[in-house]
Amino acid sequence: MNYLVVITARGGSKGIPKKNIKLLNGKPLIQYSIDIAKKIADKKDICFTTDSDEIIEIAQKLGLEIPFKRPAELATDTANSQDVILHGLEAYEKLNNKTYDAIVLLQPTSPFRTLEQVQDCINRYDNSIDMVVSAKQASANPYYNLYEENNGFLKPSKEGNYTRRQDCPDVWELNGAIYVINSTALRTQKIKAFSKVKKYIMSEETSIDIDTPLDWKIAEFYLQDSK
Repeated sequence: MNYLVVITARGGSKGIPKKNIKLLNGKPLIQYSIDIAKKIADKKDICFTTDSDEIIEIAQKLGLEIPFKRPAELATDTANSQDVILHGLEAYEKLNNKTYDAIVLLQPTSPFRTLEQVQDCINRYDNSIDMVVSAKQASANPYYNLYEENNGFLKPSKEGNYTRRQDCPDVWELNGAIYVINSTALRTQKIKAFSKVKKYIMSEETSIDIDTPLDWKIAEFYLQDSK
């Protein structure tokens, strides 16, 4: 089965300036994903997509080949991530004259995912499903402590006669760390519409996703605490 590894690293970041190349424990944030990508795929099968010349230069120094710069229209705050992935997929299929059965998406904001976890996700995937996606057990539960507002009053997000959290059905939160996506499904439907999705459970620590300055501090604390 042919896999294309995609790493998405837009240059603009409002919450943490230059987040994708900011040093975390002495390494640019993108390096954590690049190091794993190089262990699971040949360089020609790693699509690193960014709109930033500075990020491209650093990625090249880390050993990647960057044949194109992401178009400006796919690098805005409102750009659709599915369109970014499809752009990379189509470009690399033309570049390498091959068809990719699936995409392994590694977002740079998940530096604590492990090589073993990525390989486990790939091993769980086959062409009969739409996607394998990493998740963690959600800290809140729609049957218990999540509410929606209706006519000015709060009501439970999901109805159920549960008086203890332990009795509620398990719910899962996608952590953004690993996606293994069926290329045909990606081309024919929106990711949100996928119906054949399997989860891969990750720990709270390896699920850390860096989006805000507080997330960055949590990541630094975790690194210090794990030494």
